[in-house]
Amino acid sequence: MRMLKLSLVSLIAVLVWIALAVFLSLFGTWISSVVPTGDSAAFTEWAKNEIGTGYQGNAAFVLIEQGEKTDQFFFGADQKITGDTLFPTASFSKWITALAVMSLVESGKLDLDAPVANYITRWQLPESQFDHDQVTVRSLLSHTAGLTDGLGFGDYREYEKIPSLEDELANPRGSKGDGVSIKVGIEPGSEFVYSGGGYLILELVVEETSGMPFRDYVQTRILNLSKMKRSTYAYLGDLENASASYRADGSLAPTYKYASDAATGFNSSVYDLAKLMITILRDDGGNVLNTDSVRAMREPHGFLLGAGVWGLGAILYAPSPDGDYVFGHDGGNDPAINSTMRINPDNGDGIIVLVSGHPSLASRIGSEWVLWQTGSPDFLQLDRTLESAILPSAIGGALCILLVFFWGWRKSERVTTGDLNG
Repeated sequence: MRMLKLSLVSLIAVLVWIALAVFLSLFGTWISSVVPTGDSAAFTEWAKNEIGTGYQGNAAFVLIEQGEKTDQFFFGADQKITGDTLFPTASFSKWITALAVMSLVESGKLDLDAPVANYITRWQLPESQFDHDQVTVRSLLSHTAGLTDGLGFGDYREYEKIPSLEDELANPRGSKGDGVSIKVGIEPGSEFVYSGGGYLILELVVEETSGMPFRDYVQTRILNLSKMKRSTYAYLGDLENASASYRADGSLAPTYKYASDAATGFNSSVYDLAKLMITILRDDGGNVLNTDSVRAMREPHGFLLGAGVWGLGAILYAPSPDGDYVFGHDGGNDPAINSTMRINPDNGDGIIVLVSGHPSLASRIGSEWVLWQTGSPDFLQLDRTLESAILPSAIGGALCILLVFFWGWRKSERVTTGDLNG
């Protein structure tokens, strides 16, 4: 009976310790930065080694410190890559769209909390059992509108005609090849669910509210004001100094087109994105948005496990030391496109990485940068964060068992001694 009790106490102690170890891992307790904090040269060198080890595609890297471009490097498999080389950015496009939407909010043409149906006439959400008046611009920006499409936009070959915006909304081509419907599937505002379809709707909102084609509005209101001369929604296959497209095994792939400019069609260079970041980091918010609008974009609206992970079009990677959030956006698409731009508002530091030929390299480098900047892992690094708790869980669990049985043995000794003395 005594052994059974000790075993039960041991099991409870181990489970409590494992839960504590996992909880502590979420704050970066068990992991450390790849280089010492504050050593930007060492971080750049580490990133160079990451990209240069076994990688067979193209990559461009820029580091921003206190609002100024400091380090950079470029890697090309079969072509010369420069700071002006265009890369597809995939879902990073949503960040550009969010900036465009917020500029319309600033000008008074959009109300973040009005039903999105108030602003569009060329298409409407399919009927559902839910209240569509709760589908607002704010909820679409933050992926909390109740849309359940999970839409990653499929590839179009060079010779294919891109469908109209209305046709794509009605019958989108998904990246997984299965049927996708852009509709409200859960209660709006009830939870965070990533939706590419929501940004296709926002593309229509920008067009109907501004009275301009989406591309033209972004060009006028975002790119021109940031002096981003290379960025474009045009087909990369027709442009000079554009990265070739690579698969993850390093083989050349076709250069694809996409049916949503707002969700996945933006192409840019690290130099252009550095201009945008520096503009946003200015004390007055720069020419694109004012400081209050930029701050509003990084207020949490989407939550996972109680933690704020999404703002108004911005990923909230991790809390910053001063109580703000490291924010920005990543992107990934077929065949192996990856991009990231992350900003620490505490100190005006940032990182930009554009990759063709690896599905996660830019995001991995960006995640290490967040840890290096803040000491906290970002939520996109959850797998590594949880893995970091395995060894402490095992060691702590073993110690719990030893301590419990040692306590049991000592208690047994005391009882035996007492019996002998009695």
